[in-house]
Amino acid sequence: MRVKAVLYILPLTLFVLSISFSSKAASRDPGGAIGSITGTVTDKADGKPIIGASVNIPDLKTGSITDVNGHYTVNNLPKGVYLVQVSYLGYSTYTEKVDFTKTTVLNIQLAASTIEAGEVVITGVSKATEIKRDPVPMVAVGKTYIDEHSATGNVIDEIASLPGVSAVTTGPNISKPYIHGLGYNRVVTLEDGIRQEGQQWGDEHGIEVDQNSIDRVEIIKGPASLTYGSDAIGGVVNLLTPSPIPDGKILGYLSEVYGTNNGLINTSFRIQGNQNGLIWGGQISDKMAKDYQDQHDGRVYATNFDEKDARAMIGLNKNWGSSYLNFSVFDDLQAIPDGSRDSLTRQFTYQITDADTYRPIVPESALNSYSIPTLHQHVQLYRIYDNSSIILGSGTLMVNLGYEYSHRREYTHPEDADVPGLNLQLGTYTYDVKYDFDMGKGFETTVGINGMYQNNTLGYSTDFPIPAYHQFDLGPFFVIKKTYGKLDLSGGLRYDVRIFSGQAAYIDTAKQYFPTLYTGANPLSTPDVVQQFSALNKTFSGSSGSFGGTYNFSDKFLMKANIARGFRAPSIAELSANGPDPGSQIYHVGNSDFKPEFALQEDVGAFLTLPNVSASAEVFYNDLQNYIFQEQILDANGNPERVDADGTADPNGEYSKFTYTQSHAAIRGGEFSLDIHPWPWLHFENSLTLTYGQNLGIGGRVPDSLKYLPFIPPAHSHSELRGTLNKGYHKLQNLYAFVGFDHYDAQGHFFSAYGTETYTAGYNLLSAGIGGNLVNAAGKKVIELFIEGTNLANVNYQSNMSRLKYFDNPIVPPGVQPGIFNMGRDISFKVVVPFDLSPHEKQDVKM
Repeated sequence: MRVKAVLYILPLTLFVLSISFSSKAASRDPGGAIGSITGTVTDKADGKPIIGASVNIPDLKTGSITDVNGHYTVNNLPKGVYLVQVSYLGYSTYTEKVDFTKTTVLNIQLAASTIEAGEVVITGVSKATEIKRDPVPMVAVGKTYIDEHSATGNVIDEIASLPGVSAVTTGPNISKPYIHGLGYNRVVTLEDGIRQEGQQWGDEHGIEVDQNSIDRVEIIKGPASLTYGSDAIGGVVNLLTPSPIPDGKILGYLSEVYGTNNGLINTSFRIQGNQNGLIWGGQISDKMAKDYQDQHDGRVYATNFDEKDARAMIGLNKNWGSSYLNFSVFDDLQAIPDGSRDSLTRQFTYQITDADTYRPIVPESALNSYSIPTLHQHVQLYRIYDNSSIILGSGTLMVNLGYEYSHRREYTHPEDADVPGLNLQLGTYTYDVKYDFDMGKGFETTVGINGMYQNNTLGYSTDFPIPAYHQFDLGPFFVIKKTYGKLDLSGGLRYDVRIFSGQAAYIDTAKQYFPTLYTGANPLSTPDVVQQFSALNKTFSGSSGSFGGTYNFSDKFLMKANIARGFRAPSIAELSANGPDPGSQIYHVGNSDFKPEFALQEDVGAFLTLPNVSASAEVFYNDLQNYIFQEQILDANGNPERVDADGTADPNGEYSKFTYTQSHAAIRGGEFSLDIHPWPWLHFENSLTLTYGQNLGIGGRVPDSLKYLPFIPPAHSHSELRGTLNKGYHKLQNLYAFVGFDHYDAQGHFFSAYGTETYTAGYNLLSAGIGGNLVNAAGKKVIELFIEGTNLANVNYQSNMSRLKYFDNPIVPPGVQPGIFNMGRDISFKVVVPFDLSPHEKQDVKM
């Protein structure tokens, strides 16, 4: 308990120490600070000042906005070399490393351009780095992209169409990220660099993050265990909340989204302030929707949801560094679909008794209601974390500490609505400490250690798919980067240890519901008490590493290559599961003899940037040792085994029984893009993503039904014709319009064994969007408007990445396509009303 208490207060303690450190630093000569940097930002063609350009120093989380004269000033800067990024819509981004020891004045000229060529990332690198110069395959999107794709139900769906990225879904508000064909416990999701932990092995809940609070997403495509440890074997998704606003400002907005398909109502209010480096902010959101609809199914019962979110932040940004303390709450009520239908009319039915001998048809009033049905899940996540970056000597000490409590309940008893079928409570303490410094002769070096401690407990419930357990992760690492003229090299090594302790558990079969956790003495000698889980203690360890380079032939052409080894310890479900998960309709059975997974991925990419054309080609091959996947258990007759909640075989049982197995696997593919822009205002963007996953087996030929890996996305091409008028027309500014076309090939390479997956037909989707800003006489934004239409042709289709494709009655009439189809036509309207509560500002706007 003492350890837990200490870990719980660490983020708050660090923040208090930061305030104390700030006070001491203010009382003495700063020494390490040069005070400020100043300059002007002008148009390279005509020399006119650019008003409102963003001057950003990502590593220091500070910057400025240019005033009416194009002038900017940034205060409280330490000595050292840092990346400076200057950007403005319609201009090529300026990116350069600046030595603040020598430079106090920096004047910048921006060239008009339709290409974003200098995008910077902070994920997975020692210091802020241009994406094009880092050999690790990455992609990033900002606030503009997110606003223009707000029709989706969650932040993962907003990025699921990016090259190399997809999502496994269970309706519009439940999505898990997939990168290069890997997901669940193989992709680490972060919020501001802090691991997101909440029973990732489960199918029927998504990422517990308020999509309205995310302004930027950075994605590593491939093994990222080097800096993030076990579970990052497939990649990393880093969800970034808003950056600090300029000094002396109090800014915010009220936003509203409405979706026509399921009546989505998404309201959010944000406010931020900055007073001489004391930074604060808060956001509250309320999102709800009815059951979505498509032409084939009508309204799909039990796909509605009601989500409420809140977050708050307070921080300091001084010449000694920065520290930000964050709090957030995620609270989601989510219906649980099962796809059951009336055998004659194919209308949806619902469960009314635990015996489940008869199901009535769902009334129209329920399908059109925002009310959450009796059978639903309640997912809550509470987080407190601190991101601190402190200038120490010739380097920077970065400390990220966090605590999160995930409470997941599934209510599956229609006659006793308050009795949860599943009740899992997961507490996670994360730590990440690293030191960035220059080792001499231009070697940028990072040494660090990170990991987490988890404690999973079982609350009162009637189903127990996994045991209570403790887990501790530890991983030291180092990363080195060096530039030799046009060649950028980077690499590093890491060693991970995961210590796992699963607790024994017993159930009492004589209680009202079966099973009920037994907590008395002498369980094995007590009548009607049987063992559900055996005690299990395991230690997993392994090394990972990465090495790669980028060669810049010129400003217009570069090539990258990288090789990375990833490590992943088996998850709790893969090791110890022995019970039903009501929401997924699966009875899980684990295997305590599993070995860790290891991935070896090779990436090669080429990138061309010309005045009117840009293109890229990236290919990868990922060799996976000890790859773990689920396969269905067969009965004595070779048919898929069905069981009741206690695991007893029953042909009419409500659960399919699945176990886990290991094999040798490989995933290969690539992403290709071509962007043609004959005029500055017109773009024709095209991309193609290919992913192929194959089970290579161990020591012999693999049967055709087991040849392919599960949940591999099909070939996907996206084409988009986009027009932009940044200067707009009178009071209408930053106007845009686009028409998009997505083609998804049929997926004939699927994991067909035991009926786990089936063939998925190909389909085409049409989308479009339009929007812009309304400004007042002073040029300030009054309203931002975004209109987006998805599946405008109202196509009936099933994605092979949708779990709802397999939700139906056990027996489907001949000639009827089983399963639930994806959402039909939807048009969303997003209105943002910004406000400025700042006191009368000075001529210079500083951060």
